[in-house]
Amino acid sequence: MKSESPALANANQQSRNRIALLGSTGSIGTSCLDVIAAHSDRLELAGVTAHRRWQSMAEQCRRFNPRWAIVSNADNRSAVKAEEFPQGTEVMFGPEAVERLASHPDVDTVVVGIVGAAGLRGAWAAIESGKRVAIANKETLVVAGPLVMELAARTKAELIPVDSEHSAIFQCLQSGRPADVKRIILTASGGPFRGWSKNRLETEVTVERALAHPTWQMGPKITVDSATMMNKALEIIEARWLFGLNADQISVVVHPQSIVHSMVEFVDGSVIAQLSPPDMKLPIQYALTYPDRWPGVSPTMDWTQSAQLDFQVPDMDAFPALQLGFEVAQRGGATGAVLNAANEVAVERFLEGRLRFADIPRACREILNAHNDDPHPTLSELLRQDVWAREEMRRWKC
Repeated sequence: MKSESPALANANQQSRNRIALLGSTGSIGTSCLDVIAAHSDRLELAGVTAHRRWQSMAEQCRRFNPRWAIVSNADNRSAVKAEEFPQGTEVMFGPEAVERLASHPDVDTVVVGIVGAAGLRGAWAAIESGKRVAIANKETLVVAGPLVMELAARTKAELIPVDSEHSAIFQCLQSGRPADVKRIILTASGGPFRGWSKNRLETEVTVERALAHPTWQMGPKITVDSATMMNKALEIIEARWLFGLNADQISVVVHPQSIVHSMVEFVDGSVIAQLSPPDMKLPIQYALTYPDRWPGVSPTMDWTQSAQLDFQVPDMDAFPALQLGFEVAQRGGATGAVLNAANEVAVERFLEGRLRFADIPRACREILNAHNDDPHPTLSELLRQDVWAREEMRRWKC
């Protein structure tokens, strides 16, 4: 049997999708690596980043041999042992190195899996460079949605959502034209406290209970956001900008089975839904391969088994974070940056035992009401408001 010629091998190498994975040690990152491993003939890991868990990232590098590995927390430089990384991987430090990776000409697709507003810098650099950006970091659009979308339009960057709900909407939208969309319906699992009353949420929630999500395996911040339903509030804001909708074109229903990941209703009354077992590898793979579909690595539906799909109206009184999402989607300006920053700090304080669960949306409401809004903020103003909101939340008293 003839061996492949060097020229053909080089051509095949160049045809592979070269991926920079920002946040490789989190749940999105590890799922993305599973997809890359399953399709290694067509996907190549070019670079990875982590904030603190450099040992886990080094193990990933030994498996995938990326060209770059970046520890975004430069304070860890002295602790990082270069010998734990493979010889062909260059180790760099700091947020500036993350931006260089995201904009490097030898990177085709950037997967933004960094949690929180920290993911904005890498996403911005990738969009500015005209990359395909598989965006799992909803905060990028929550904080700076209009500016991000304007930049993407100018640079011809592709923003492909990875959140299961937004990926579902993106897939459903392939069935019609934007002008034909009446509304979108985001589904929510309801989290670990689905069906709880407002009074019970005030008194019985513990950190351990909040972290026990019934459906998804996620990091602690996102899991708490699911418990407060703040994650759905952020998804409302993200959808507003990502799909160019008005706030009143977005609805939320609670769907405990997490099988229907979201729906689009068109003006003729047709509703298109995307269904699959809850597994993040499917939306990640679709973002990497769009518009193509490749054989999947996720579980598939077993239609021989009896199943029930339930949909319920969310309890806005018990979960006031949802109302914050609709209000911010309507108001725009710097409100997304303020809400996101206040929530990030509130969740930190809750996990540390210094803030009650029910105080998370309450404190976010007070800080949102107290900020001086600019209807058309610059990126620097958004970042200034982010800092202000964090400081205010750290001073907030129960």
